[in-house]
Amino acid sequence: MTNVLFFDDHSWENLLPLSFTRPVCEMRCGILTIKEKWQKAGEFSISWLSRDYLSQKFPPVIEADNYLINGALFPNRTLIEAILGLKHGEALTSAERILALRVPAKAVREFNPMEPAKYIPGEYSGPMRILDYPWQIFQWNGEEINSDFDLLTKDRVSFPISNSNHLIHPERIFVEEGFKAEYSSLNATNGPIYLGKSSEIMEGCLIRGPFALGEHAALKMGAKIYGPTTVVPHCKVGGEVNNSVIFGYSNKGHDGFLGNSVLGEWCNLGADTNNSNLKNNYAEVKLWNYPAEKFIPTGLQFCGLIMGDHSKCGINTMFNTGTVVGVGANIFGAGYPRNFVPCFSWGGAHGLSTFALPKVFEVAEEVMSRRNLQLTEADRKILSAIFQMTAKYRR
Repeated sequence: MTNVLFFDDHSWENLLPLSFTRPVCEMRCGILTIKEKWQKAGEFSISWLSRDYLSQKFPPVIEADNYLINGALFPNRTLIEAILGLKHGEALTSAERILALRVPAKAVREFNPMEPAKYIPGEYSGPMRILDYPWQIFQWNGEEINSDFDLLTKDRVSFPISNSNHLIHPERIFVEEGFKAEYSSLNATNGPIYLGKSSEIMEGCLIRGPFALGEHAALKMGAKIYGPTTVVPHCKVGGEVNNSVIFGYSNKGHDGFLGNSVLGEWCNLGADTNNSNLKNNYAEVKLWNYPAEKFIPTGLQFCGLIMGDHSKCGINTMFNTGTVVGVGANIFGAGYPRNFVPCFSWGGAHGLSTFALPKVFEVAEEVMSRRNLQLTEADRKILSAIFQMTAKYRR
């Protein structure tokens, strides 16, 4: 089996705050994470070559022969063939950016993704998709749901779905074992609908594809889902959602609108939380960028909320167009919080203070225990490192 280590380059910084708690290859776009897409595409043994503080949770596995692949790179057949054709010391590059290289064990430990000149270059000119910014996750979600759907359902037969539901284009609706739904409408005219193992759609939901529901995830009664939207494992979602990606174990359990947004893991939106995804003057949306330390243009007219892991907001929270919320924030109160909420912030429109790390751990432990999971020592160290790294934004 081919030994692969996914490395992170400058895309990791651009994808903050979502990447504070994970390597880039663990980002989800479509039904699968980038890492899972590679696992489905070939015989790869996969580990990570990420930031030091992430390595306890995402450790590298180094062999005598290693393929280092950019963790932001989505697989395709042409690209895989080019990578597997590399010889030792050769790199696959695009515009002086390393896409992949093949090296022995010693060279893995010395590898710097920002030094392409150290390797024998081979310019790649084939098809390529590489994730550089958070908004690309929802921007590309429809195409990736289509691609992942075909990959996951090829030569397989869908489990049956109750005839109390109204299905449009049922041939593009795939049901895994244990799925439950009654008296809902599923319309796959504009894209496929994938319904994960032991997931549930409660009564009265209206769903338009492309849409993916992960394992043990649930749509609450009367939810209105506009594709392309992904709700992945162990999430609970209600209200109105449009073109959004919700990572695992996060909840938007009540009425309210979420559009053109990405939520990290272990997030919770209080009842009647709403976000704006369009400015009143229809102007291009700008989004906070950590490496630039300023708001940068997205090129998008529709762009909503980007929220890092373990962040929460109270009932009736209102998020303005293009809001970025960091890791471990707790937001509440009347009015619109600022468009950039630093990690471990406590408060809202009327001011922010620091959400003390022991309290963050306390909340995380309580939330995770409800899913029979524990906040590990590795998780604590990661959150502690992020707390220190982001202190300057809370001053």
